[in-house]
This record gives sequence, structure tokens and C-alpha cells, in this order.
Amino acid sequence: MSPQAWIDGQPDDCLPVDDRGLAYGDGLFETLRVREGRPCLWARHRARLLHGCRVLGLPVPAAERLDAEAQEHAARLGEGVLRLTLTRGSGGRGYRPPQAVHPRRIWTAHPLPEWPSAWQEAGIELSLCRTRLSEQPLLAGLKHLCRLEQVMARGELPEDCAEGLMLDRSGRVVEGTMSNLFVRLDGRWWTPALDRCGVAGTVRGLLLDRGMPDGSPVAEHPALTLDALFSAEALLVTNSVIGAWPVRRLAGVEFEPPLRLCRMIRQEVCHPCAQD
Repeated sequence: MSPQAWIDGQPDDCLPVDDRGLAYGDGLFETLRVREGRPCLWARHRARLLHGCRVLGLPVPAAERLDAEAQEHAARLGEGVLRLTLTRGSGGRGYRPPQAVHPRRIWTAHPLPEWPSAWQEAGIELSLCRTRLSEQPLLAGLKHLCRLEQVMARGELPEDCAEGLMLDRSGRVVEGTMSNLFVRLDGRWWTPALDRCGVAGTVRGLLLDRGMPDGSPVAEHPALTLDALFSAEALLVTNSVIGAWPVRRLAGVEFEPPLRLCRMIRQEVCHPCAQD
């Protein structure tokens, strides 16, 4: 079934063939959890989108318009997932952006994915992906449309595998195919630095700003290795739709999954009244 879709404020599901998001991945996107008709962590999603616009040289859309559309579509959806895609709009053949840029806003509404309940209740198995992330500091942290590395990495995983772990070309641990990683080492929580590649997730940003819900501090680690992960006390992964999943196994190595902490994270970030 096709998702509900709106383009530039109007119900529509067709794009012009010269849209630069389609032709070159020239744009950004945000994926939001919707609970009780409200978009969770919306202020963080909007801030990341507007930051990405400034980096890519896209005209920055009015925050008031984005706020109104997010609230309208979330209220209509009730429960599920909203995606906002912002492209540079239409343009001729060739990489050079057109002089006159008219960005295109595309909202789509989706049901929640049907994941096995055991992934929350008992923890997931995290596989190692062969596909490595390219290093491009200019784009590091952005949620841009060029996701072929994640597509290839996800294609390596069997259907029943919850998530895969991705490294960069230097062998540093970066993130999951669709999530950010948190590692407990020597009694404190760390998440990989994203100064060369990776997506700065909204839940990741919240936990870095506030710490874990149990009061544990969180900091960025400049160079996490696989050896460090295999000796970790606990692992978990986060994104705006799942909230948090505990990890019980990484590449055959067993861990004690932080079930209670992940429940606390989900309650905090996937709640309609959550503060950004």
C-alpha cells in the first residue's frame, strides 16, 4: 500500500523527473515517531534539518511552516511514522545547482514497523557489516539523501537480523545501518564521535545533552574499536522510531542487555509530551 503523501502542502505522490533529490540525492530527510497525534522530538528534527540546509546551501524553509505541517500530519496520522524529505527541487541535467532554487517538501505517513517484541524485551543480535562508511567531514552528522552505503550494508543482513554495525575505512566503529550506538566501558556510557561520517541522531543528541535517564553521563568517544566493544559492559542502539534496543549479542559475543535502561529511554523519547 502506498503511503499518504503531500508535496509542497498538497496531497500528491508524483515527483517531476528532474527533481534533484531523485537525480543526485540532493537533499535531506527526517524520520519522526508519532504518538497520540504528536511528533516526538520534533524540535530536534527541525534543528537538524535546518542545519543541513545551511551546510548544503539550500534555502532554509520557514520554521513556522514546518511546525504547522508537522503538527497537522501527525494529528492526522495519530500513531506511526512521518518522513519529511526536502530536495533542492527541479533542475537541469548536471551537478551544478540551478541559480533559481525552489526546494520541494515531501511529507509521507507510514504505519509503525512490525518488529518482533523480543527485540525490546530480550535484546537484539548486532551483526558486523562488510560495507564500510566513507569519510567525508563536510557531510558528517547530516541526514542527507545519499544512503547507498546503508542500503548495501542492510542488504548483507538476513531478514531476521535487527541491525548491523558499520565501521569507517579506518576501522573505527561509527553506527548501525539505521541507528546510533552506545557502549558502556569502565562504568560510563560512550557513543562514537561523528566528525568524519555518520548521522547525528536526535535520540543520540538528547542523551548527549541530558545523559541517560538513570543519571549516567554520556560522552563522545573519538576512536572506538571493535576490541573495545567486545570488552564492553553493555551495548544499546537508538533511533527516533525504535527509541532504544538493548544488545544481547555482537558477532557471537554475549552481553547482558540493558533492558531497564532501554525501557526508560523509550518512555522518555517516544512519548508525545517528551521535551526536546
